[in-house]
Amino acid sequence: MSWTCPKCERELPWTDFRHYCKRVGLDTLFEGRSEELILVFDKILAEVAEWPKVLISTTPNCIVFYLRTGFLVIRPMKKWLDLKFYSSTPHKEKLIVKSVAAGKKYENHIRLSNVDELKPGIFVYIRESYELV
Repeated sequence: MSWTCPKCERELPWTDFRHYCKRVGLDTLFEGRSEELILVFDKILAEVAEWPKVLISTTPNCIVFYLRTGFLVIRPMKKWLDLKFYSSTPHKEKLIVKSVAAGKKYENHIRLSNVDELKPGIFVYIRESYELV
């Protein structure tokens, strides 16, 4: 059951969910970024936003996808999108630039700079993170 913050009017997973309580426009996160990065983000957004009960929030630095807790964080950088997602085991694949223990799960990072790098396997990783929540 979601809750809408009375101050920032964002939809959040539950009452008193800790969040950045100030509206940040999605467009501001992509100012000065290439059209290619925007296209990569749009493709991820189109897929993940359709999954049941997904809430999306922005902070001054990133876009967070929530179910009960965050399962995907996308940080637009100058030359790439940094995708952070979670898994039950560490990932050692070449595609993963970092995989570190974070409590009882692992925090993984992928960097994408163009739409050709957005392979179907990435959505498998994101879906596994979604299902861990």
